[in-house]
Amino acid sequence: MATEDVKAKTTKKKEKVAPKPADLALDVASQEMIARSREMEIETIFDRAQTMKPCNIGVQGTCCKNCAQGPCRLPLPKSGIEGKDTRKGLCGATPETIAARNFARMVAGGAAAHSDHGRGVAETFLAAARKETHDYSIKDTKKLLEIAPDFGVEITVEGEDGQVMDRDIDEIALEVAEKALAQWGQQQGEVMTVKRAPAPRYELWKKLGVVPRGIDREIVEIMHRTHIGVDQDYENIVEQCSRAAIADGWGGSMIATDLQDILFGCPYPVKSSANLGILKEDHVNIIIHGHEPLLSEMIVQAAELPEMIELAKKNGAKGIQLGGICCTANEILMRHGVPLAGNFLQQELAIVTGAVDAMVVDVQCIMENIANVADCFHTKIITTNPRAKIASGHCLHIEFDEHTAFEDAKRIVQTAIENFPNREKEVIIPDQRHDLVAGFSYEAINYHLGGTFRGSYVPLNDNIINGRIRGIGGVVGCNNARTMLDDGHITVIKELIKHDVIVLTTGCNAIACAKAGLLTPESAKVFCGPGLAEVCETVGIPPVLHMGSCVDNSRILMAATEVVKAGGLGNDISDVPVAGSAPEWMSEKAISIGHYFVVSGVYTVFGVTFPVSGAPVFEDYLYNKLEGIYGGMWDLEADPIKHAHKMIAHIDKKRKALGIDKARERVLMDMADRQKLEAA
Repeated sequence: MATEDVKAKTTKKKEKVAPKPADLALDVASQEMIARSREMEIETIFDRAQTMKPCNIGVQGTCCKNCAQGPCRLPLPKSGIEGKDTRKGLCGATPETIAARNFARMVAGGAAAHSDHGRGVAETFLAAARKETHDYSIKDTKKLLEIAPDFGVEITVEGEDGQVMDRDIDEIALEVAEKALAQWGQQQGEVMTVKRAPAPRYELWKKLGVVPRGIDREIVEIMHRTHIGVDQDYENIVEQCSRAAIADGWGGSMIATDLQDILFGCPYPVKSSANLGILKEDHVNIIIHGHEPLLSEMIVQAAELPEMIELAKKNGAKGIQLGGICCTANEILMRHGVPLAGNFLQQELAIVTGAVDAMVVDVQCIMENIANVADCFHTKIITTNPRAKIASGHCLHIEFDEHTAFEDAKRIVQTAIENFPNREKEVIIPDQRHDLVAGFSYEAINYHLGGTFRGSYVPLNDNIINGRIRGIGGVVGCNNARTMLDDGHITVIKELIKHDVIVLTTGCNAIACAKAGLLTPESAKVFCGPGLAEVCETVGIPPVLHMGSCVDNSRILMAATEVVKAGGLGNDISDVPVAGSAPEWMSEKAISIGHYFVVSGVYTVFGVTFPVSGAPVFEDYLYNKLEGIYGGMWDLEADPIKHAHKMIAHIDKKRKALGIDKARERVLMDMADRQKLEAA
């Protein structure tokens, strides 16, 4: 009997208690759906995160599987390195070489993902310019004319009489399309959009030899250099990382953003709402998930057709409700006000509501397990891109083609409508939804600060100089199931705005902010320090500016460039009181984004973990020595409060270097004082 008692106690001791939903997600809607998935015994990423622990050596970045002699695993000794580090792989590769190669391959993967997105947009833009498709057209001619010179395209022509005339807009569009698409495949020269960086930054890149020659070339070269027996100098490997990252941030991603704006319209502030509460029980609910707006733009139009609304009513619904997840969500939010259903870790939970009639996916950040969750409900998973299929009999593939885009979209919407009567499980939609204002392109910020005729970043610079705004934080990135959903994002941002740091955000971080109610002008009074609150109230903006999808991080680069151009805050991005952050990063894209911010001169902090701790020399190179080369550097801080204060400390360091760290007394001037100034 005593033995049985001991066994029972031992068994009980070994049983792990699953974390409460409130410990896994910050927002109540996600907590409710996690609880429901457990009640229904539906496994989600939140369950797998508890049962599958990360590889300790992989987390350190010192596991090499680049040849069949491995994997070679070089864990950091528990006692640390004393004296010379003698760890080597079979081929003799040091921890620094292995960690640098792994880091480089993440940059390559991330740059490839975003830049291939850009290539798809460029191909569609070319088809539109050639009039090969009637579904897409040039909507923003102003932006086309603004970017044309960056590609060496003339926007005027001299007539026979010597008079300068505007060129035909179709001719300009075609030439821009051809020049833009050529940036991927060119082998020599420079990616043309790199020259948009402040002149000192561009000259630094030229001096260091890291100006990219062509987008694809730099990504391929990383893969070659990191093959066994090629590049074995971590500094040299990082140099190639810099070329590829610049080719992404100042090339493929930036071109994608520009051409999307021209095709679909440059975003300006729009009101909407966010979280799973945007779903409607009596409507056909279509979730658009992924990263490319080419198809989603057509789905928005198709869902508004009277014939589709009528079909929905014939099938028992009152209408059609669109909602977005991940960056496709941000794209259609900015231009059409389509509400946000959620970010990366909510994709399974949206299906668990039982209300989703179709989840339409394109590329990137799509969990394979959505097919398994959908199998427990009536939801149809519709894949649309030849790059991204799911090997499941429960998925329907309707391939998108830019030449038949609208017809493809109508077929998808019709499929969702016809699935509405097949609902068999109880529909439970959380009540949570928050208002938001999104769509702050750098052009929109320019307008908000000065209006149509006096648009300028000077008011922003003036308020940084006078101390009302302490500095700028670029907070972006994914969700990570190894942390509490959205907690890192929201804690970091609330701490920043409390200390008068205005925040620019994209991607899943932007969606987290929307769910937390931080994307409204009214939130400034509640969460901000007095200086930032005053500026937000005066200008009528939120303290956190939603700038778009993760490919739109190029908007943050351009906003920083505009700050430099406005004057008073140094000659380069590295002089500006600005810091970058990805509190809950998880994808290779985040590493590429982080690196192009670092080499652009921005101090960049990541949360959760960073895969270099097993190679202390390489870690020191990224965290310290890069600053002496590029003016920006990497850092890691898992604690969100400390994370924010590292950013604030860096911003204060830059303020001191500019001589604007002293508090300035505010003086109320009368007319006599103003006349003295004018006379002077």
